[in-house]
Amino acid sequence: MALLSAGAAGPKAYAVVPPPDGGYPGGNTAEGQAALLSLTSGQFNTAVGFWSLRSDTTASVNTAVGAGALLLNTAEGNTATGAGALLSNTTGIENTASGESALFSSNTGDRNTAFGANVLVSNTGGSFNVGVGFNALGDNTTGASNVALGANTLSSNVSAAITRLLALSPALTAPGMGMSMSARA
Repeated sequence: MALLSAGAAGPKAYAVVPPPDGGYPGGNTAEGQAALLSLTSGQFNTAVGFWSLRSDTTASVNTAVGAGALLLNTAEGNTATGAGALLSNTTGIENTASGESALFSSNTGDRNTAFGANVLVSNTGGSFNVGVGFNALGDNTTGASNVALGANTLSSNVSAAITRLLALSPALTAPGMGMSMSARA
């Protein structure tokens, strides 16, 4: 009976030592070596990881989680999750990248969405692109308004600005997958 009652109390809880930093002025949160290192007046930024949001000085409402996420960013409204996600972004606004090296080279492109490793990895200035799946739109540099769903779809597209194009991976359109596709201009 004594053994049971001793185990029921459980181990004593201790606070994390050292306590996490993060409650910075302007609603900013930073955790990790050199995270938000250059910030002077930006507000509501969150940086978690080695060198995440390191170059941001005045931009606001950015979120970077992962080593080097949004490393060179000076623009607003970007979200990067994953090592190297949106690493090269400087002035591109309202981009979302989730996955290792997603939108890695993008520096001026606006309003791109990338989900998966290496999605839009070579994009430099293309805007309004959506890529989902490993290496989707991987070689795209300045192409705009493209949509690619599935691994390696439109991976060799470089600069075509194909408005309202929807490309699906062959695996997604295989017989028996139950998918249909229609396009409207």
